[in-house]
Amino acid sequence: MEGRTIPIAGLAIALVSGIVLLVAGIDPLIVLVIVMVWCASFWLAMPPPLEPAPPQPEGLQITRSGMRDLIEHSGLPVLLLDGNRIIVANAAAREAIGAHIVGQDSRVALRHPIAVDLLARPKGGSVTIQGLTGPRSTWQMTRQVIDERYSLIELINRTSEADVSRAHTDFVANASHELRTPLASIIGYMETLADEGEVMPPSQRERFYGTVLREARRLQTLVDDLMSLSRVEAEKHDQPREKIDLVAIVRQAARDGAGPDRQDRLELDIPEEEMFIRGDQRQLEQLVRNLVDNALKYGDADQPVAVSVSRGERSMAVLVVEDRGEGIAPEHLPHLTRRFYRTDPSRSRAAGGTGLGLAIVKHIVERHRGRLDISSKQGVGTTVTVRIPLKDE
Repeated sequence: MEGRTIPIAGLAIALVSGIVLLVAGIDPLIVLVIVMVWCASFWLAMPPPLEPAPPQPEGLQITRSGMRDLIEHSGLPVLLLDGNRIIVANAAAREAIGAHIVGQDSRVALRHPIAVDLLARPKGGSVTIQGLTGPRSTWQMTRQVIDERYSLIELINRTSEADVSRAHTDFVANASHELRTPLASIIGYMETLADEGEVMPPSQRERFYGTVLREARRLQTLVDDLMSLSRVEAEKHDQPREKIDLVAIVRQAARDGAGPDRQDRLELDIPEEEMFIRGDQRQLEQLVRNLVDNALKYGDADQPVAVSVSRGERSMAVLVVEDRGEGIAPEHLPHLTRRFYRTDPSRSRAAGGTGLGLAIVKHIVERHRGRLDISSKQGVGTTVTVRIPLKDE
């Protein structure tokens, strides 16, 4: 009976019962048979001895609470599964998927067909899942099999990487389109001039040359803006350290943005006192020129553009550029700083716009740890406000 537990209480009851039967006058042989059968029933009913558990690798001899403590503060969502049931979910997993998943069937908790397919694979693996936690989310899910019972799920959020890749693809497509348009115009006019220039009327020939020159300048402006945007994006995590006077920069850059032909439309409200910030002078000059140029292009040609600088709350320098014109519809406002975004493409191209001016402004403001606000009312005009922290004295 090695490895089995002897039922002493049952055997004692069987012996006492046998003695009672003998006292009652039952044949001793019959009593002996009854007691032997009774005792044998205990032997047959006892479970077989447990086989010793195979030795586990040292790294797997971890309790559930120990595993929970081990993964709780991991930056990645991690799940421990017992079969298909989630028995441990760390803080990151509970935040990403929900605290209710602990105790749930993993196929129900994750719900995505690709995730369910990975859970069914006997050897685990890794997959990329679109829409696991939201319509635009992208996750890399890895399942590691620990033994026949337990497995570990690790999730890596790839949403930002996918967004960056998508943004780069869109940017290249838009830039290619914007570059191709003036190039096609230049090539078309030059081919016509090459084929028919000698017989073409002088007035028409001059008009063609003027169009080619205008499109070439537009192409040059677009390339310059693309290079500016590239430089600003490359430097946007490098906060400027140079101490500069914002008042002097705005005073000069606003006039440069207007140019000699539009000076009379500028209304400057700039204090005499200096206002120091930590900034990149070249980029801030570009910011002011872009804002003033936009306001003069798209505001009412008969109305002035107001440019002001003041000290704001929380030690901020405040630059405001305001035009008086048609204004911008509310649905366009959230998208104005996107590259190549235009509320009226034909009008923008006719005015010489590249669709990159406000995108450049946004990145410059971000590099200077500032804030950009755009408000507009149709029929009244548009106001752009830039706030940049003043330098600590």
